Amino acid sequence: MPIYEYRCRGCGKKNTVLTLRVSESVSPVCERCGGVDLVRLMSRFALVRSDEDRLDHLGDDAADIDENDPKSVARWMRSMGKELGEDAGEDFEQMVDELEGGAMDDAASDPDAAGEDDS
Repeated sequence: MPIYEYRCRGCGKKNTVLTLRVSESVSPVCERCGGVDLVRLMSRFALVRSDEDRLDHLGDDAADIDENDPKSVARWMRSMGKELGEDAGEDFEQMVDELEGGAMDDAASDPDAAGEDDS
């Protein structure tokens, strides 16, 4: 059974459509906003690997992280998300973007930005 992925041009949500056969015509509708203006995404192919192999790979990548460098942590987080093959959501993507841009560094170095006070 083929699975097709689409991105809604209206709200940006990724939608998945399961069909019974390749020849079946698909008219996708966005699950979030009900829009019909969706663009088909290139699907990743499946590579059969054991969970142990996947975790080993993530562990190898983690060994190269500079925990004092937010950009290094962000790169590892992105690779972890890709390796796990799950859509972690907009909040995760936003947090990683902030790490890469240094926004988390700015908040950590400025106590007022982090919501702390000296009282």
